[in-house]
Amino acid sequence: MLQDHSIVKLRHERFVKKVCETKIVFGLKNNDGFATSSSNEFDDEEGNPVQLICFWAERALANSCRKLDWENYELIELSLEEFIENWCIGLYNDGLSVGTSFDQNMFGYEAEPLELILELIKELKSKHIGLELRKYENIEDLEELVKERVNG
Repeated sequence: MLQDHSIVKLRHERFVKKVCETKIVFGLKNNDGFATSSSNEFDDEEGNPVQLICFWAERALANSCRKLDWENYELIELSLEEFIENWCIGLYNDGLSVGTSFDQNMFGYEAEPLELILELIKELKSKHIGLELRKYENIEDLEELVKERVNG
């Protein structure tokens, strides 16, 4: 049984708000890489489910997922800047998506990486929170480039 989409969406909205406030994103990693899941919403060109890399805004929720297939994963912390510049852009370039706030039952929100960046930028701007980006001049520069790719 699929979890109610509105609950998953609310957890995603909390993810966006929380990571913008704390500027910290959590992931689960082992020797083989980061915790992944298969998309229920997105398919690749061959019709196969797109892989999701899963991330959390809350340490406790990420830790609660360290069971079954993810029991040998360690919690890692990423800065919001690194998450946006390296992870979201990289996932987009690799044809992968982002899973946010997955729970113990493996239900979570599936986001296109560039759309997630735009959501994060919107929240950061609404709260007047700045980022120290390394690969972009400023948040407006990043936003403009992402919008070009999304609309292009």
